[in-house]
Amino acid sequence: MKQRILFVCLGNICRSPAAEAMLRKLVEREGIADRVVIDSAGTYGGHSGERSDPRMIRAAAARGIEMTHRARQVREEDFDRFDRIIAMDDNNYEALFRLAPNRAAGQKIYRFREFLRHHPDWSYIPDPYYEGHEGFELVLDLLEDGCSTIVEQL
Repeated sequence: MKQRILFVCLGNICRSPAAEAMLRKLVEREGIADRVVIDSAGTYGGHSGERSDPRMIRAAAARGIEMTHRARQVREEDFDRFDRIIAMDDNNYEALFRLAPNRAAGQKIYRFREFLRHHPDWSYIPDPYYEGHEGFELVLDLLEDGCSTIVEQL
């Protein structure tokens, strides 16, 4: 049975599509891509249909990570389709709980920080949208840490 994972941030143009692409690369490298379905979405729909932020695409590409996702908003049916719904920060975590159709759906929601092993000082994945290049690099470092933990759990 495949594990189905949905990463969620605000606009689905920086953090969550980068997490999707990072996890995809790691599961392919481990030879377990056939055991997982990976997607991402945003709690805000204003970027729906857009490609990821070009700065994140460039930063990810420098690490050999290809980002092809088009932004979309979280839908109620996502709570049925996915086993784990992983929020990048507390605001999105709380928004997901408000969107969850029932208590069982709410039990599928996690904070990304729960998967961080090598960055214990970070309680969330910061939004790099208003940051410089270093902000995108930091996010990718955090995502690699957490996604590596997810791969171990698979």
